[in-house]
Amino acid sequence: MKNSNSVKLRRQRIVEWVNEHGHTRVETLAMQFKASEVTIRKDLSELAAEGSLIRQFGGAVPSTSNTAQSDSNSTKVAFSANAFPSTLVTSELVNTIGKYAANLVKSGSKLVIDCGTTTSSILPHLSAINDLVVMTNTLSTANFLTQGDKEPTVLMVGGTWDPLSQSFQGSMAEQLVSAYSFDIAFIGAAGIDVERGTTTFNELTGVTRAMANAADKVVVMASAKKLSHKMPNLELGWNQISVLITDENISAQDKTNIENQGVTVIVATQDGE
Repeated sequence: MKNSNSVKLRRQRIVEWVNEHGHTRVETLAMQFKASEVTIRKDLSELAAEGSLIRQFGGAVPSTSNTAQSDSNSTKVAFSANAFPSTLVTSELVNTIGKYAANLVKSGSKLVIDCGTTTSSILPHLSAINDLVVMTNTLSTANFLTQGDKEPTVLMVGGTWDPLSQSFQGSMAEQLVSAYSFDIAFIGAAGIDVERGTTTFNELTGVTRAMANAADKVVVMASAKKLSHKMPNLELGWNQISVLITDENISAQDKTNIENQGVTVIVATQDGE
């Protein structure tokens, strides 16, 4: 009982420290609370799973609700821009999409995660799930996944580095992805055409399509504002997509039209209802 109480007290103080100081690294917390870095990482993963703070590369930041309470002018970011690659910085709205996406993941799942800000929002919410196998074509995603105490098996896609998407693309990457099979592919979208599917300006769509073809379920993660972005290149047709996770700003008509294409539309609400 004493040990359980001491763990609870330490975690409570960790939350208080992070709320007061903002982004805090694991080693700083280990020194402050006289605990090992392994113990602190476990604490942060548990606290992130219950929503008390947000796990990030190398440490933690306050949860958006705690930040809002302590600072009414908070920018409400899910990750610290100073400590995390810019491609992984996301808003509270997008972070909620990531939380809903993680609810689809079970222990032992094999996942493939495409590049993008919205797809990366799932990462902190995977920290409490055991025995994951995750393939990614983005270095920052791979780095993040290896920081948790429940470190998944990470498969890195090689190929040609595309500076625009900050990811590996090209035929070599496509061949590597195609050699595997996955339970779920998490895909982002630069734009969405309600009648056709996901669209993009980038002509490098081969890896995304290979990810979709290699997965039993394809989950597109995109904010509703992407519905107003219609781009010339079709990336994935609705017949290739199982689920769309978006936010409350999607119109009832657009939601119905997409569902009529055979896609399950999940609306991520920030109040969790």
